Amino acid sequence: MSIAATRPADTATTFPPGRRAALDWRIRFAVLSLIWGFSFLFIKVGTQGYAPFQVTFGRLLFGTAVLAAAMAVKRERLPRGARTWCHLTVAAFLLNALPFSLFAYAELTIPSTLAGICNATSPLWGMVLSLVALSEDRPTRRRVAGLGLGFLGVLTVLGAWQGFQGLDVTGTVMALLASLSYPVGWIYVRRTLAGTGHSHLSLTGAQLLLATVQLALVTPLFTTLPSRLPVVPLLAVAALGALGTGLAVLIQYGLVAEVGPTTAQMVTYFIPVIAAAAGVAILDESLTWSTPVGAVVVLAGAALTQARSKSTVRDRAQPPGATERTTP
Repeated sequence: MSIAATRPADTATTFPPGRRAALDWRIRFAVLSLIWGFSFLFIKVGTQGYAPFQVTFGRLLFGTAVLAAAMAVKRERLPRGARTWCHLTVAAFLLNALPFSLFAYAELTIPSTLAGICNATSPLWGMVLSLVALSEDRPTRRRVAGLGLGFLGVLTVLGAWQGFQGLDVTGTVMALLASLSYPVGWIYVRRTLAGTGHSHLSLTGAQLLLATVQLALVTPLFTTLPSRLPVVPLLAVAALGALGTGLAVLIQYGLVAEVGPTTAQMVTYFIPVIAAAAGVAILDESLTWSTPVGAVVVLAGAALTQARSKSTVRDRAQPPGATERTTP
């Protein structure tokens, strides 16, 4: 649900010379932060009426519909080539179907506040993986310190000194695995789909379509049709998909095109703050001192892991796949 360096920055949409967006980028930045921050609340509310796989399927269905409409307006076509579609199938699983499902299952037993903070660990996982998989990413003292600081923050959030009392281990592990899935998918996309010649909107639309198909096949195997359709959870799923998985991607395109991925990725550091505030204020979730303190430490560590030396700092266009959220 974020566009930290562990997830590729989409650059499909560019503004023609002399043309500016209708809304100032700071307003769109705030809107994107709110959408992705509230996504964890939408997941929690959605699972109160529907099975996790059903929430994920609905999310992907509504998100795909938004991107399909955007592609129709822009007259974009789906990508061609069997090899591209094979790579997109893997990307859809790693960046959409798997993490979205894991977060939905995790929030059956953990608060949305904790899920949002677990999502913020993606940059930490991404640094570890990129040091192994990407030759251009070299460790520095600052980034290694950020990695250690970040995981110290995770232990603080989880209350390690208390023996993780009151913590649902299964749900927490699922949320952390969801966060790990994003950088794994990003590295895969970067290695296989960079330079394909297709627009990023086209590739991301196809990716969401494939993820929707994957959930359409899996959901009937593990769930049964609900006997009723609770309205509030259904609206939460619709908002999660249309806003958090559809509209957010389009806003993200414009931000990256206008201010670059380095500035746009700062939205990552607002998501857990908004997720925690929404969970406490709206869902009446409890919040101990260790949660916000640990979250600040996690975000500080994540920020350090994204630091680059002056000789390597630059905004690089990346292939698609950051549809969330970061998503959750």
